Amino acid sequence: MAKECAICSKKTITGRSISHAHNVSARTWSPNLQRVRAVVDGETKRIWVCTRCLRSGKVQKPPARNWQPDQAEA
Repeated sequence: MAKECAICSKKTITGRSISHAHNVSARTWSPNLQRVRAVVDGETKRIWVCTRCLRSGKVQKPPARNWQPDQAEA
C-alpha cells in the first residue's frame, strides 16, 4: 500500500509516544486511507484517498454502471 493520499499527498508521519512513567518510544501515525474508484484524467481508476478528501468532495466518483440490456435488442 502506498500510504499516501493521491489527492493531497498526506502520508505517514513519525513521532514519539510518551507514557505516564515518561518512557519514550518511537511510533508512526498513518492517514486514514480508503481505496476508492474515482475518475482520474477521464478514466475510472482505483486510488488511495484519505477520508478528509472524500468528505470534502475532492474526489469525483464515476457514474453508476447500467447493466440492463438495451430495449432495441429485445
